[in-house]
Amino acid sequence: MKYLLNKMRKIYRNSRISQKLFLSFSIMIVIPAIVVSILFIRIQETQLYKDAMSTGSSHVSRLNEQLRSRMDIIENASSTALTQKAFVDFIHSNMIEDGLRLVKFRQNQFEQMHNIIESHELISELSFYVDNPNLYEIWPEIYHYDKFWPQDYWVTLRDEGGAAYSIFALQDGEHTLSYYRLVRLQGQQHLRPSIMEIRVKHSVFFSDLLEETGGDFFSVVMDGNNPSKYVYNPQHEFSQNAGENLNEIFSNIHGQLDVLEQNSPIKVNVGDNTYYAIYRYIAPLDAYVVDIASHQVLMKGPRSWYLLVVAITLCVLLLIMLLVSHTTRRIFRRLDSVLSSMRKVRKGQLDAKIDTGLDDNETGDEIDEVAVNYNKMLDEVQQLMTQVVDKQLIAKNAQLHSLHSQINSHFLYNALESIRMLAVVERQPAIADALVSLGSLLRYSMKWRSDTVALSEELANIQSYIQFMNFMEGRNIVLSADLPEQVLRYTIPKMCLQPIVENVVHHAAPLGGSVHIVITVRIENNNLLLIEIFDDGAGVDPNMLASLQDVLQGDSDTPIVASKNGLGLENVHKRLQLHYGKGCGLWVDSVQGKYTCVTIRLPWENVNLGGW
Repeated sequence: MKYLLNKMRKIYRNSRISQKLFLSFSIMIVIPAIVVSILFIRIQETQLYKDAMSTGSSHVSRLNEQLRSRMDIIENASSTALTQKAFVDFIHSNMIEDGLRLVKFRQNQFEQMHNIIESHELISELSFYVDNPNLYEIWPEIYHYDKFWPQDYWVTLRDEGGAAYSIFALQDGEHTLSYYRLVRLQGQQHLRPSIMEIRVKHSVFFSDLLEETGGDFFSVVMDGNNPSKYVYNPQHEFSQNAGENLNEIFSNIHGQLDVLEQNSPIKVNVGDNTYYAIYRYIAPLDAYVVDIASHQVLMKGPRSWYLLVVAITLCVLLLIMLLVSHTTRRIFRRLDSVLSSMRKVRKGQLDAKIDTGLDDNETGDEIDEVAVNYNKMLDEVQQLMTQVVDKQLIAKNAQLHSLHSQINSHFLYNALESIRMLAVVERQPAIADALVSLGSLLRYSMKWRSDTVALSEELANIQSYIQFMNFMEGRNIVLSADLPEQVLRYTIPKMCLQPIVENVVHHAAPLGGSVHIVITVRIENNNLLLIEIFDDGAGVDPNMLASLQDVLQGDSDTPIVASKNGLGLENVHKRLQLHYGKGCGLWVDSVQGKYTCVTIRLPWENVNLGGW
């Protein structure tokens, strides 16, 4: 998280001012507008949900009242039928005994009962199932009880008060509702009381429910005990859209139906969709009238509002971007000229001044003030650079004059070579070798093709110096520098090792004494090249060592002064730090009477090694 915040902070810092203004306007205007719009849409969704649930509840109540009204019609028709005592008595008598009575029954009681059935458009069939061995089955309204199924259903009717509904008729009832009622005869006890059945087609009884093909709510009548039995219109838009998920929707809703909680909507999730259900329990039918609605359908209005909010937001952002772009172009046009001039100056064009267009008496605004001061700064920089160049030319001319006034280097080399040849002729090899070493020292010191040399060249010069000093002062100084070939090719500042070796020669051993110098290199942290010059000489006095280490740990920006400690290392250290930074330079470690080790710290990358 911290890394991400730092990354975003850097991106913001490096962005243009116009982009920052655009971001600020967006945060101040667009985000609050989006939040307010989303809250408004959520409030609308909540209100829409409440209105939909209220509409659904009213629709369910209306269906409940319609069904109950039709149930009253069926119950009244059954009561009217049972008032035909002569019909009931006859079908429980010996109908086969007298054919004349049967004809009269057909013309009177049966015709009256048939008229009762015909007078009710709701009723499709009315049948009696009679436990009478002498029953004569010649009409579709009268059957022997053996034709009824299940045989013991009269016990259920007796326990429920003598009457009961079945949404699906017990016999061939896939699309038929039936009303069953016990028929009791006074003065007679039958083992199995007769049953009257009134059958009503679903298309008639549930006509309002089955005729609806559209709307937000989908009406279903579900059997209270059997979740696999329900009445609905398969042509309804909801049914068509649900497809194979319809049975799963019914099953999930049926599992949450509760008579005591029928005022609370049900929410179920099937697949990626959410559904709401409102229901009423119809006790006589032992069934539920359920209205189902899809959340996606109910909220299709607010969902389209989301798209509208997004479109409006994008338009506002576009307008803000255009406004910010136009404004910043007008405000920062002159600032762009300042930035353009700065870029040119960075490329070396010091004459890239800013045209302010101001008169002598005009001051202008803040940007004009910056431009005027910037032009003055360029003038001062050019003047300073001219002074520096002049000083360098004067110093160079003085140096050249001094060199011309000295002995010609070629004459000096030729003279040394002549003396060496004479020493060879006179058979003085020590003098000849000393002259070769002195010539190498002079040639290395006087020829400066560049400010850097290969480490191998510096080591060769040191070797010549040691050979010459051994000859001049009769010393026994040994130099060991067994370095890898790759390191020998690395460039280092010229004459950075020479002063250190001179200190060893002059201070590490007395005249005529011996000392061993070992030069090694190593890499530290993959970014520093450490060159160590170790000698086993007299070492450094502790007080002088402490003073020298204080100087080496000091500020590299302090002026360079002549050495006070006699070791002459401060100049090398400060020059290295001035060019390579405080991470580079010298460090001295010594134990008096045992050893001294001087470490040179340089950048490991060869491309960073430069001169003084």
